[in-house]
Amino acid sequence: MYEIEVRSRAFSDHTMIPAEYAHASGDLSPPLEWSRLPEDAVEIALVCVDPDAPRGTFVHWLLAGIPPDTTALEPGETPAGAVAGRNDYGTPGYGGPHPPPGDEPHRYFFRMYGLSEPSGLARGFSIEDFRLAEERKVMATGTLVGTYAR
Repeated sequence: MYEIEVRSRAFSDHTMIPAEYAHASGDLSPPLEWSRLPEDAVEIALVCVDPDAPRGTFVHWLLAGIPPDTTALEPGETPAGAVAGRNDYGTPGYGGPHPPPGDEPHRYFFRMYGLSEPSGLARGFSIEDFRLAEERKVMATGTLVGTYAR
């Protein structure tokens, strides 16, 4: 399996996500860039989760149908043709970090997936829908981890 290199100009791997990308600041998604996607990938998908949430893994962002020639997302951007899944706030698109006050910093895993076939997902899909759709289609993955505390 190929490894996608994922990075952000807003934060480095395992460093603090700036407050402007938090839930309390309006849920503006951070800028992301990636490289080393296999040439024969037909779709890119993105999942962002917080495994440190008090009630278990919290889904912050689901995005599928990203065209394979896309190499970056600007803050707040959803590329043409992409579809946003439903986060655990109950809305489609990005929902920023919002850990309980006083918690140790939570980790936010931004995972990119290069798919060998279209996912077929529609707006509002769930993490379970994504897991079923990506089964046997993932040819590359990459992860950037940000942290956040209040």
